Amino acid sequence: MIQFVNNYEDLSTDKGYQFKFYCDKCGNGYMSRFQPSVTGTAGSLLRAAGDIFGGWLSSAGNSAYEVQRAVGGKAHDEALQKAVAEGKTHFHQCSRCGKWVCPEVCWNASAGQCEECAPDYQEELSSAHAHAKADATREQLNEKARATDYVSGIDMGAGSTLRAPGPAAQQQAAAAANCSGCGSEVGKAKFCPECGAPTAPPRLTCTGCGHQPEGSPKFCPECGGKMSVTS
Repeated sequence: MIQFVNNYEDLSTDKGYQFKFYCDKCGNGYMSRFQPSVTGTAGSLLRAAGDIFGGWLSSAGNSAYEVQRAVGGKAHDEALQKAVAEGKTHFHQCSRCGKWVCPEVCWNASAGQCEECAPDYQEELSSAHAHAKADATREQLNEKARATDYVSGIDMGAGSTLRAPGPAAQQQAAAAANCSGCGSEVGKAKFCPECGAPTAPPRLTCTGCGHQPEGSPKFCPECGGKMSVTS
C-alpha cells in the first residue's frame, strides 16, 4: 500500500518513468524527476541503428523493446515508489485529516495541519474584514435608497400612463436626500435639521405666465418671459 496523495498522473514512456502528484486540497502539482529505463534506452539505440543499417540490429531493437515491456511492471512499480518517496519531501500530511497538501497554499506551518483543519488566522481575518465592509456597503445603500423619494412625480390617476421619472427628476430626488448646505442627510424633511436650510431645490418660475420648466433656462419656453427663482 502506497500512502500518498489521492491523485497522480503517470507520465512514463518506454524511455523511462515520471509521475505528477497533486495536492489533495487545491490540486497544485509536483512532478518527480525523470527515471530513465535501461532496457528502453538500449532498445531505442538499437532501433535507431536498425533504421540506418537494417538487418539484425532492427530485430534486436524490437526485441529489446518487447523485453522492456515484459519487465516494465516491476520496474514501473519500483520507479513509482521512488517517485512517491521524492514527492513526500515536498507535500505535507495533515495529522488531523491525513490529507497530503502543498506547502505554498494549503499548509498552516504554525499549526502543523492543513488550512482546512486549522485555518490561517490572518487570512480568515482579512476575508471576514472584506466581507463585512461589502455587507455594510450594501446595507447603507439600501437605507439611502429607502430614504429617497423616487415616485412622487408619478401620476397614479386612473387614465394616466405609468412612466418612470426621468434622469433630471431622479437626480433632483437624490439631491433632496442630503442638505445642499451642510451635506447632512435630511430624508423627506423640508428643512435641514442640522443647519435649517430648505431642502427643496429652488424652482425657476416665469414672471409672465408662471410656468415652471425643468432645467435652468434664462427665458420661459412657453411665452419667452424672464425666469425668476422661487423656493
